[in-house]
Amino acid sequence: MDLEEYRRQAREWLAANAPRDTPQDASQDAPQDLEGGAGSDPGGGVAVAREFMARLYDAGYSGITWPKEWGGQGLTQAEERAFAAEAAAHTLPTYVFSIGLGMCGPTLVDLGTDSQRRRFIRPLLRGEEIWCQLFSEPAAGSDVAALQTRATATDGGWVVDGQKVWTSVAQHADWGLLLARTDVDVPKHKGLTMLIVDMHAPGVTVRPLRDMTGRAHFNEIFFDGVHIPAENVVGRVGDGWSCAVTTLLHERLSISSGVGMGGQKDNPVAFEALRRSADTADPVVRDRLVELHIRSRALALFNQRLAQETRAGVFPGARGSAAKLLLAELTMFQADLATSLAGPGAVAWDEDDDAGGRLAHALSLAPAMALGGGTNEIMRNIVGERVLNLPPEPRTDKNVPFKDLRTSGEAAR
Repeated sequence: MDLEEYRRQAREWLAANAPRDTPQDASQDAPQDLEGGAGSDPGGGVAVAREFMARLYDAGYSGITWPKEWGGQGLTQAEERAFAAEAAAHTLPTYVFSIGLGMCGPTLVDLGTDSQRRRFIRPLLRGEEIWCQLFSEPAAGSDVAALQTRATATDGGWVVDGQKVWTSVAQHADWGLLLARTDVDVPKHKGLTMLIVDMHAPGVTVRPLRDMTGRAHFNEIFFDGVHIPAENVVGRVGDGWSCAVTTLLHERLSISSGVGMGGQKDNPVAFEALRRSADTADPVVRDRLVELHIRSRALALFNQRLAQETRAGVFPGARGSAAKLLLAELTMFQADLATSLAGPGAVAWDEDDDAGGRLAHALSLAPAMALGGGTNEIMRNIVGERVLNLPPEPRTDKNVPFKDLRTSGEAAR
């Protein structure tokens, strides 16, 4: 099909199925969707999102570039960019699927077995199943490899005990990619295994965590004797760190490129929104808006290049961390500019001022971009060591068995 014809059909489908006045909260987990705790959805937002994803998939617009043999559309980046350009005028209710689409699904495409791909990819793309990523832990911080959640071999699989934290959409998730320790007798990076865990299995407890926006974007998860079958191992046993690197690459690329389709339309700190509200007669304001546009455009082009290289089989490596760092800095620049333009309205607004409330939410959420998916400090270390070839940070634990590490040995035994 001609690209212009593809774009025209996408435009018509979006006009019929994703009205331009779709409320922002349909794509951003409204507070009422989370009040009831794990698995609850009294506001119906997740049900709406599932139904939308099914229609999106059936129309051929979900998994546009994903391999056709596993349930994708098997098209090129040209079609993906064409659809994204049309979707930018809409707010699509796809947020709850962002982890699966941006991180878990691509990892399974890269590393999963054929049976795993057949079982999980199509339901993910069609919105039938929601995924989360289970890496971070309270005691590990940004040192993911120091995680203490244990997976012990048993007949037919593994038994998992431990805790994860800062997990997005876990309260709605059906499945998760879990990184667990399977060997404490080797250094921390070598004793890990990636597993697919059923989030509804006995022994899994999900507790939402409310942040300063007033919403529960994240969760803590407890695993108490959770059984995972052997066929749910992703990659090889003991090779979980390399699998995690693949997932983290997809995570940083998806975060920086805005997987979720159309996420800037109702963003009150995006360039167009600030341009409309700003006094462009002020040369200082114009200069800052120009800088915002340049930063945004440069990041978009960088992401486009990384995506093209990935599709061509060229591994972007640590440059994905550079993209994520650039986005975190851009987000804080946007928030700072929006605050200066709004003045007192950035911190105080009338109860019936919906725009003021949305601006406050965006400003409160901005610092999270410098934390989630790896802090800015970690991203700079990765770029410095792996892109610029600077001397690495000293590591005294590189060849020490995990059970002998002072910070984690007691919990590992």
